[in-house]
Amino acid sequence: MRLSTRVALAVGASVPLLVLASGWLLLHLVSNDLRAHRDAQLRARATVVAKNAKAYLDVVGTDHPIMEEARHRRLVNSARDVGVWLTVPQGRVSAGPQPDPPPVLPAAAPDPVTVTSGDKDWLVLSLRIGTAKQGGTPNLWLFSPDTADDELTLVRQRVLTGALLAAPLAGAAAWAITARAVRPLRRLQRRTSGLDPRTSAARLDHTPTRIAEVDDLAQTLQTVLNRYDEQVARTGEALATARAFAATASHELRTPLMSMRTNLDILTDHPDLDSADRAEVLDDLGREQARLLGLLVMLRALAQGDLVEAEAFATQNLAELVDASVADLRRTHPDARVSVHTAAELWVHGWEQGLRSAVDNLLTNASTHGRAEDGVARIEVTLRLSRDPRDQTVVLSVDDHGPGIITERREEVFQRFRRGPSSPGSGLGLTLVAQQVALHRGRIAVLDRPDGRPGIRFELRLPATGVRDAQTTLSLLPRDWLTGATGQ
Repeated sequence: MRLSTRVALAVGASVPLLVLASGWLLLHLVSNDLRAHRDAQLRARATVVAKNAKAYLDVVGTDHPIMEEARHRRLVNSARDVGVWLTVPQGRVSAGPQPDPPPVLPAAAPDPVTVTSGDKDWLVLSLRIGTAKQGGTPNLWLFSPDTADDELTLVRQRVLTGALLAAPLAGAAAWAITARAVRPLRRLQRRTSGLDPRTSAARLDHTPTRIAEVDDLAQTLQTVLNRYDEQVARTGEALATARAFAATASHELRTPLMSMRTNLDILTDHPDLDSADRAEVLDDLGREQARLLGLLVMLRALAQGDLVEAEAFATQNLAELVDASVADLRRTHPDARVSVHTAAELWVHGWEQGLRSAVDNLLTNASTHGRAEDGVARIEVTLRLSRDPRDQTVVLSVDDHGPGIITERREEVFQRFRRGPSSPGSGLGLTLVAQQVALHRGRIAVLDRPDGRPGIRFELRLPATGVRDAQTTLSLLPRDWLTGATGQ
């Protein structure tokens, strides 16, 4: 059922009820007003009639017949629209309209009361005048036809007629008005009915109508379609990441697996192999297995970085993350000498797991490739806030005492599977660091040590808390770390 029809039916049903309710209230008010006006008129006429009746009683039974006749005529003339009963010594004088048959009159009615004569109601008012004022029963009664009920019946009929006429008229008017009012909504419906986000890239193009409900609905539809597009894009990214993970893992695992297969064949084909050669083969198997495990761990971390959502971001104390990473490095590499200089609290908005992975890989890289000539890994870690007030960033510096990296190859270290000739790793550690730096809208640079001594410095800069939000970060992140470019 259309909205205009629903509104028309609702109005058509409610308007008669409102008319009847207002009519009942109006009838009640009119009834009170009519009765009050009627009583007031009868009292006003009673004042005039009582004056003339007293004057008449003063001359009744005296020797002034002319004056008696004149005052009687005056009494009759004052009672033309009301009935009068006046008790006199000789009997009763009546004038004006009279109830037929005569009703039983109330013994005392100082205020108008209703009596019934036949099928007609009369208002009766009684007074004491002349000698009756000193006591006794009333000697003057006034009658007036009670027409209030007839007038109220007429008002009831008018109200009922108005309610019956209001139902179809109000329904038709409501339908016409509503049909015109919902035209912008119908136009919006026609524009959206042809949109199919599964088959077309067309989206809702809405011109504001200055009708709040229609504009809000259009904005909601646009938001829903935008979120659909975002989810489709994220689903595509997830599928691309899964395919890239499978393809990369298949490609990169082939060589170490073939090497392991060769070593296993040697052990199988030569059970009497010399103990020194057997130890060398087993050692090679151990290295290949460790390389496979490290490669899988790094690929998994890269995939997580490609699929992280904005909800995973929160305010993080980078100083605590650095302290935890240093503690793990000292436990896994007890021969490494690590000095740390950090502030107590340096807050960034980021993904805790990703930030921790980036710091871990920087420290592991320095411990593996930054050993001095004596073979000892000496690492200096510094965490501070940028000294430039216009650049609100947290700066993490990791210095080593290794052979360094020539300037021309410093950008290449962040590319996938770039390993040194003697590197035991997977070639993905610094790639993961670069991914997390891009994810957090930071910067990373490979620099010479500021003291001029041999070695290299990795300097990582991350925006301090409040510089940018996670949603903007994720929307700008190039999600291709498993499929190609480094995102730098």
